[in-house]
Amino acid sequence: MKKKFIVFLCLFALSPLNALAYSNEVILGGKTIGIDIKAEGIMVIGFYKVEGSLPKTSLKEGDIILKIGNEEVNSINELTKAIENNMDDNNTVEITYKRDKNEKTTTLKLVKQDGMYKTGLYVKDSITGIGTLTFIDPESNIYGALGHEITESNTSKIIEVRTGTIFKNSISSITESIDGKPGSKNAKFYYSNNYGDITKNTKYGIYGTYKDDYNNLEKISIANKDEVKIGKAEIYTVIDGENIEKFDIEITKINENSDIKNITFDIIDEKLINSTGGVVQGMSGSPIVQNGKLVGAVTHVITDNVKSGYGLFIITMLEESER
Repeated sequence: MKKKFIVFLCLFALSPLNALAYSNEVILGGKTIGIDIKAEGIMVIGFYKVEGSLPKTSLKEGDIILKIGNEEVNSINELTKAIENNMDDNNTVEITYKRDKNEKTTTLKLVKQDGMYKTGLYVKDSITGIGTLTFIDPESNIYGALGHEITESNTSKIIEVRTGTIFKNSISSITESIDGKPGSKNAKFYYSNNYGDITKNTKYGIYGTYKDDYNNLEKISIANKDEVKIGKAEIYTVIDGENIEKFDIEITKINENSDIKNITFDIIDEKLINSTGGVVQGMSGSPIVQNGKLVGAVTHVITDNVKSGYGLFIITMLEESER
């Protein structure tokens, strides 16, 4: 059997809908959003050689640097200043870091090269990208987007949110998907036009409080998982500017037992295929609607057949928004 590979495009109860805290109707998404997350601490994403040698340290890719000496660090600038303040006479600093939720300490010896002290570490303190808004709950103003976690690309580690925002962007072009190589939406960012904050980054998407006006946006009923059927459906997404459009898909498989790949679908809309080649990165979170109800969100593209993808049940996202 041919193996299928997937890439990101970030257990639920069987209780009746009216027993849950979220609304039976939500604001339908489809809007493309810019995403900016400031991480907790500083993530180590790699190492480089200084004077021919890699740094001698117990740090590994994916570790989160929390402190240099007794100084907390949450940005590259803070990290640089803390190293200057805490380096001893042997050019060594003490580092407190987190690995798999456990705090550890180590030391790092810096090397002076070309008049500068170098760590041998590649690090990152934030991540920026684009995705798609799935829903806004009008009762709580909580939104959900993406349907999967945001990870750091070099380490595949989930980014732990210190602060974050979603903001306006406009799709300027599409890099088309071809089998074996998913494409992407390309966007112009408007950082100052803030839609809301980001408080959670989980395997079921990003969540926070939506602060922009949505009174003119469409409300839609939500579907429980047993209402999702094989057959025709639509996705709502943006492929040009800020215009949300509806495109036809065919749901080909429903998997209630999967944690995240609940809905398998094929794109059958010729306009979308001609514009994007299939599912593209940046489409994550695009709402899936069937029979007038919101049933899920697009989450992954199948890389060896880019006209196909996976989706997550909307119930899972709504339940995650309450936790």
